[in-house]
Amino acid sequence: MFPQPLKFIGIEFVRSYGIMLALGFFIGILWARKRAVKAGIASEHVIDLSFIVLIASIIGSRFFYVIYHLDEFSDNLLDIVNPFQGGTVGIAGLSMMGGIILALVSAMIFLAVKKIDPWPLFDAMMPMFALGLGITRLGCFLNGCCYGLPAHDHFGMVFPPESPAGYHYPGIPLIPAQLYSSIAGIVILAIILVSEKYKRFDGHSFWLTIGLYSIWRFIIDFFRYYEDSMISVTMGDQAFSKNQLLSALFFLISFAAYLIFFFRHKKKAVKDAKAGN
Repeated sequence: MFPQPLKFIGIEFVRSYGIMLALGFFIGILWARKRAVKAGIASEHVIDLSFIVLIASIIGSRFFYVIYHLDEFSDNLLDIVNPFQGGTVGIAGLSMMGGIILALVSAMIFLAVKKIDPWPLFDAMMPMFALGLGITRLGCFLNGCCYGLPAHDHFGMVFPPESPAGYHYPGIPLIPAQLYSSIAGIVILAIILVSEKYKRFDGHSFWLTIGLYSIWRFIIDFFRYYEDSMISVTMGDQAFSKNQLLSALFFLISFAAYLIFFFRHKKKAVKDAKAGN
C-alpha cells in the first residue's frame, strides 16, 4: 500500500486517496465539459455545477460518517471539521452515500435557481461519476481503507499493519473490495457509453448510472467490513448495512424514474407521429 505516495521526498501529509480524488475530479470535469459542448450545453454550467457537486459531496460524506460514528467525536467535536489530524492534511472518515445525496440535492437547487434544464446536463456529467468511482477506489486501496471482510475461500490480500485494514485484521487476507469497486466503476462507465448509442430521452444516462451503482453498492456491501453502528437490519444470519438500504431506495427511485421518462418519451413520439400525419 502507498498511503503517502510523496513520502520519499519528505512530503508526508499528502494522501493517496486525496490525490486520486483530485485526479478523478479534474479528468472528469474536462471530459464532462467536452460532452456538454457537444450536446449544445454551455461549458460554464459544467464548471459551476462540478464545483458545487464536489463541495456538497465532501460535506455530505463527512456528515453521514459523523452521524454514524458519533462516539469517535464525543471527546473533541472540533475533529469533525479539523483537517489537520495525525500529521496529515485532510478529513479522514467519509461516507460516499451521504455525498451522493447532498450532491444531488445541491445540484437540483442550483439548476432550479439558474432555470437550467437538469437532464441534458446530468447526462453529460454522469459518466464523470462512474469514472471517478473507478479512480478514487484505487485511492482507497492504496490507503488501505474501505476494505473487505476476511477472504476465507475468496481471493484475499494482506494489508500492512499501519493501514486501517491491517490494524483491524493484522496478517489476515481480506477481500479487496476497493479493487472490485474500481473495476465496477469502469464497467458501469462502459455500459453507459454503449447505451448512449440507443439514447432516446434526456435523463437516460443519469438514471441508468444511479440504478447501476445502486445495484453494485448493494452487492459489494455484503463483502465489506462495517462497524456495528453501520448495520441497520439483521434478518436471520444476514446483516444489511445502512448503505444497502439507501442503495435499495436509490434503485427503486431510478427504476421508476427511468420508466416514467421512457413512457413519457414514447407517448410524445406517438403524439408527434399522429400530428405529422
